[in-house]
Amino acid sequence: MKKQFVVIGLGRFGSSVCSQLHNIGHDVLAIDNDPDHVKEMSEFASHVVLADATDENALKSFGVRNFDHAIIAIGDNIQPSILCTLILKDMGVKKVWVKAQNLQHKKVLKKVGADRIIQPEQEMGIRIANQLDSDKIIDHIGLSKEYSIIELVATKKISNKTIVDLDIRAKYGCTILAIKRGEKVNISPSPNDMVNQEDILVVMGKNNNLKRFEEKGL
Repeated sequence: MKKQFVVIGLGRFGSSVCSQLHNIGHDVLAIDNDPDHVKEMSEFASHVVLADATDENALKSFGVRNFDHAIIAIGDNIQPSILCTLILKDMGVKKVWVKAQNLQHKKVLKKVGADRIIQPEQEMGIRIANQLDSDKIIDHIGLSKEYSIIELVATKKISNKTIVDLDIRAKYGCTILAIKRGEKVNISPSPNDMVNQEDILVVMGKNNNLKRFEEKGL
């Protein structure tokens, strides 16, 4: 379903979010106060405007209050990011996601009503560290402090075994959400579905249980 997004701040992070949303087929209004950024993104958004994102009247004139979702990706200057968040929430924008520079910035954004706070460098760093921790881990998504979803490469040890044979829910407290085999993805595999070597298992569970499965079960 097509949605309307406003992306404010067209640096590396903001421009990446903007172009991907546009490629998916959503309506995207992109705003930045740098003419070069505006020019570069002219083909990667529905509308691109040169404006100060802390100018409430300018934002109102663009109809920002009518958008489903706002992403504030303003660069290193923390104050405009906070002010823009306040303005958008005051306008009644339902979902405002904001890029935070550091922990202090994150705390302030929480207090002023940001619906989600993104720290891309930190989040990517955690994912890379978890991949480096084991050759079996392809990707890692933290759901909370205790729970994660990971992608693991099936080894010879569990090849030609069914989900029932593996019984990882009972042994390790984890759930196999999907099995990826080449370009095919088996969502919610049945108990009798077979696992082959080099399959990618998408597994959810507590972090300590996932670690046990990765070390002892594979």
